Amino acid sequence: MTADAHIPLPTRVHAFGDDVLGDHDAVALAALVRDGELSPGELAAAAAARAGQVEELAAVAYPSYAQPLLPAERTGALYGVPSFVKDNTDVAGMPTNQGTAAFRARPAGAHSGYTRQFLSTGLTVLGKSAMPEFGFNASSETPHLAPTRNPWHTGYSVGGSSGGAAALVAAGVVPIAHGNDGGGSIRIPAACAGLVGLKPTRGRHVVSGLARTLPVDIVSEGVLTRTVRDTAVYTAAAEQYWRNPALPPIGRVDGPPTRRMRIAVVLDNLAGPLAAGPTREAVENVARVLEAGGHSVEPVPLPFDATIERAFLHYWGLLAAAITTTGRFLDRRFDARRVDDLTVGLRALFLRRALHAPLTLYRLRAAAATYEQALGPYDAVLLPTLGHTTPELGYLSPTVPFDELIDRLRAYVCFTPINNITGTPAVTVPAGLTDAGLPVGVQFAATRGNERTLLELAYLVEAERPFPRLDR
Repeated sequence: MTADAHIPLPTRVHAFGDDVLGDHDAVALAALVRDGELSPGELAAAAAARAGQVEELAAVAYPSYAQPLLPAERTGALYGVPSFVKDNTDVAGMPTNQGTAAFRARPAGAHSGYTRQFLSTGLTVLGKSAMPEFGFNASSETPHLAPTRNPWHTGYSVGGSSGGAAALVAAGVVPIAHGNDGGGSIRIPAACAGLVGLKPTRGRHVVSGLARTLPVDIVSEGVLTRTVRDTAVYTAAAEQYWRNPALPPIGRVDGPPTRRMRIAVVLDNLAGPLAAGPTREAVENVARVLEAGGHSVEPVPLPFDATIERAFLHYWGLLAAAITTTGRFLDRRFDARRVDDLTVGLRALFLRRALHAPLTLYRLRAAAATYEQALGPYDAVLLPTLGHTTPELGYLSPTVPFDELIDRLRAYVCFTPINNITGTPAVTVPAGLTDAGLPVGVQFAATRGNERTLLELAYLVEAERPFPRLDR
């Protein structure tokens, strides 16, 4: 089935069934492979068949089902589990198109550094997942392709920029998929699709690709999963490949915290108090779970004002200007005239204030100290992932007039960028459903290097408020 506008789409779509994948998470599938009950090839074939059942989600940017990238060795905690890599990360033999129509990429000649770390966990790669152009948008919509749809309701956005990954995991095609997060791009689609999405500390993983050249590295690599243990096991496995000696080790996290924690709760964004509704209720409900578990919960304000929002938006524009200026380094056939209107608008926004770039970089770099001073005394911070629930497709389309789209994005993505700016970790977990049946996510954030605490708190929420699933 295609996403043809003349063919009505079902409201809810998934591929869960009684094949070898069942409703298992990645850890369970890896155990079946280790025990000899299943092979990586069988799992890859089943995932490819499931992908074919949900093509209307438009979640796959490049399929490699006939030649999946199978693990070279029978090693890794997730050996044989099928997955996808986001379309902005090089996998040898597959094109990296960055979600844009400005060029058509040839197959990459080699894996990126992070891809090698990803593969070290034993995952099988079936192809590339869809994303918006250069990862700039918080919805996976482009003017040249069908939008990536939310499997919980195909008329709604699944978030961005790791939207294809989120759709594939939520719909049951694979239990785990790669994503990266430069302003919320793992956590936003996790919230929209009812998934777990961890943005690690800056420097936690191998840094590769464009991230190496950023004046302020805001990008973190990770995965989207349906269970906390999949994220925890992946994180520990990736750490076995390479660990930054400047950060405390995470190790294997197996359950909720055993110590009493002091948790800050944020319910105000830079524009003021969060309005009553599903998003605020989700945070308040999780706060009650924490209190019931014996943890101290204290309301606190965000330690920033609108200056940091303007700095991030200006930096966002700087990245758009840099890509459109140097795009031929991505591909010699790059045609800047074919980028979408959001990229064009961001570039123009930066150029109007280009002389302020040094001040922008100073403000972004100084934010880490402000964050540490205000939130360092707490074990973690509980806050919304998004300013409101996921919108219908088209609301955040790059075809919306730029000024209107930016206003919408600022209201929507008002909580996630802080942790990209400061380099601190944060994890989104599911926290219920709206009356329309769409997932709502909340996030826990911490100071640098404290991913272990975040995973423990995610386990607590999962145990006390089991995550909703499409197949149940």
